[in-house]
Amino acid sequence: MNIGEASAASGVSAKMIRYYEEIGLIAPAGRTASNYRIYDADSVNRLRFVRRSRSLGFSLEETERLLKLWDDKARASAEVKALALSHVEELEAKIAEMQAMRDTLAHLAERCQGNERPSCPILADLEGRPLRQSTAANTADKDCCGD
Repeated sequence: MNIGEASAASGVSAKMIRYYEEIGLIAPAGRTASNYRIYDADSVNRLRFVRRSRSLGFSLEETERLLKLWDDKARASAEVKALALSHVEELEAKIAEMQAMRDTLAHLAERCQGNERPSCPILADLEGRPLRQSTAANTADKDCCGD
């Protein structure tokens, strides 16, 4: 099949197929007499493997390692599991970081009056200015940083 057909069959764009070939993640495709790339069922299976690996967040390096393990029929599944669990730890750290970002933004948005005044705790935080602490008596005036 040609690159368009391989792309449709694998779910990997033609551009990414060419890129994966260029970086050596997958073997270069065979060529026809008119120099068109041709792919067989094994190539499409590899592309599906790469697509799924990438969709799970594995890096290109990790995907390459997984491909090598997949190719090695004498592999120990413990190595595959260790790689997967390491990736789970990375994902958990990213989730915690994103949760902290969400919490910060939610807090800043909650502090913003959202009115016609120019003061804004969101922009103040991005600028690095400290936010004023509000009190019950002057919340409307001081809750939005710096004015």
